[in-house]
Amino acid sequence: MTVEELTQFELTLGHHFERPEWLEQALTHRSARQSEIAPPPDDNDRLEFLGDRVIGLVVSEFLLRNFAEWDAGKLSKAHSRLVSGSSMRAAAESIGIGRHLVLGRGEELTGGREKQSLLADAYEAVVAAIYIDAGLSAAAAFIRRTLLEPAMTRAQGQLHVSDHKSALQEWVQQHALGRVEYRVWRESGPEHKKLFEVEAWLDGKRLASSEGYNKKEAEQSAARKALEGLTAKVTSD
Repeated sequence: MTVEELTQFELTLGHHFERPEWLEQALTHRSARQSEIAPPPDDNDRLEFLGDRVIGLVVSEFLLRNFAEWDAGKLSKAHSRLVSGSSMRAAAESIGIGRHLVLGRGEELTGGREKQSLLADAYEAVVAAIYIDAGLSAAAAFIRRTLLEPAMTRAQGQLHVSDHKSALQEWVQQHALGRVEYRVWRESGPEHKKLFEVEAWLDGKRLASSEGYNKKEAEQSAARKALEGLTAKVTSD
């Protein structure tokens, strides 16, 4: 990464590094160290380990302070949702981490810049880099802006629900409507970036469909749409 690129990315992150080498390490995947061409001195594995703990602490405190009426069960479900791979991938994508990753040739050719695991790991590593460079308050501010606030908006009051599929099934059971079934309707795209279209069905009727880069992601999205449709119908009736 050039000095100009590094400076521009710092603006996106909202943090100027006193030691920019921490950011460079956070963006370096281990596959780059296996490359034969000028391997970097270190990768982001160790930073990922630290970042995971920092995120866990900040998210736990955030939930405890903002949801005083929730019991430990709801807090735990909300925590799991906020620190999930899909949640951190969304945070990573929002700040364009994928464009700045340093990858080995193999990961580059197989779409590593868009893989959920690589993006989530890199986000954790960036959090750790900010923490080491400037302390907990700086890291917490970054987490709130890029992870917590967007996730709260997407959750729409259902943050304590562990996932959309569980929420949909709970609603269906409460109304004695049976069990939801998920069907893969179509697969498209190259192997390294396959797109799945999944449908949610109930009692012989299609409730909703959605797409995702893995079946689990597509099912969760379809479940969210199905629940929104069912609750809206009940409200209008």
